Amino acid sequence: MTEASQYERLFNPTEEHKMLRDMVREFALREVQPQAAEFDRRGELNTALFRRLGDLGLLGITVPEEGGGAGLDAVAAVIVHHELSKYDPGFALAYLAHAILFVNNFYFSASAEQRGRYLPQVLSGEWIGGMGMTEPGAGTDVLGMGATAVLNGDHYVLNGSKTYITNGCEGHCFLIYAKVAGRVTSFVVDRDCPGFSTSPHIEKLGMRSSSMSELIFEDCVVPIASRLGEEGGGLTHMMRNLELERLTLAAMSVGIAERCSELMLRYSQERRAFGDPIHNFGQIQRYIAEGFAMTQAAKCLVYNVARDVGPSVRNRVGSDAAKLFAAPVGKTVADYAMQVMGGAGYCREYPVERLWRDAKLLEIGGGTLEAHQKNLTKDLVRLHPAD
Repeated sequence: MTEASQYERLFNPTEEHKMLRDMVREFALREVQPQAAEFDRRGELNTALFRRLGDLGLLGITVPEEGGGAGLDAVAAVIVHHELSKYDPGFALAYLAHAILFVNNFYFSASAEQRGRYLPQVLSGEWIGGMGMTEPGAGTDVLGMGATAVLNGDHYVLNGSKTYITNGCEGHCFLIYAKVAGRVTSFVVDRDCPGFSTSPHIEKLGMRSSSMSELIFEDCVVPIASRLGEEGGGLTHMMRNLELERLTLAAMSVGIAERCSELMLRYSQERRAFGDPIHNFGQIQRYIAEGFAMTQAAKCLVYNVARDVGPSVRNRVGSDAAKLFAAPVGKTVADYAMQVMGGAGYCREYPVERLWRDAKLLEIGGGTLEAHQKNLTKDLVRLHPAD
């Protein structure tokens, strides 16, 4: 095997992965790219396009085939987020909230009966899903959440709120974490549950083609049959899903960086100054070269870690390291592209300003950079204690 093919094998380990990438890339170019700027301006999710992901079999990318999904692995999930984010990171974020935060978490936490009730609708895209963990007073401090659920006969009474929830405006079903007698427990809450409501859309800087709202529970009635697993099992569900969430968020940053690298390289060949293409100038060469190198480093790390993440494979060190390193890369390379393109990059005629706005969220969502630093240090000390 040549060095080049070994390198490519990291990103497409099997022919199935390559076919998946080709399909998603073609879909993203043909259908996602043309609508990206419009839905960013509108601050809305393109729900019709979102349901096309169901037609392509992507909404259950990590669900086993016997459950109606694609039966693929973490590398496949990374591929989809990487390719979608090159053209519309906001749309990719809505996909992540549905396919990873809801569908993947739900499948591996649910009973056979619960899977039968939800999977046909969420895998087709008829129902859009999301996940509620963050609260107005509790983000990184998960155990500080204030949402509570109290058993009352054949149902729980849920009170509290979740905020900054992707797909909050369009979602039909949400995986919600709340405390039952002080223990974090998982529930599926449908939009038609009595006592459930959402706030108006929360305006935001970037990722504007996905919606965000607050989820509000006021004596919300949730059937016992909608509890996932046992009382107190929520932390296990949450931790198992966080690693895949962080990897796919890191993959989104790789997609942003890769697109920005391509855009500034092309622009540097077309734009001339003082009689020469601007790529002949050392300052421009620095941005192009360093941006490319950073992108490749992040890409290699994310794909390498993805090979060792799965429903029964824990790799918190790897997933934290991947997101800690990759998340700033998208923002930095977008900034480099804007500097190379000057006024053109700052204007909405080109997608760089949108990608630049979108990139910032990846340093915050799914764990802040500071949370990853804390986790990594804690885990490394535990794994490598001083003599």
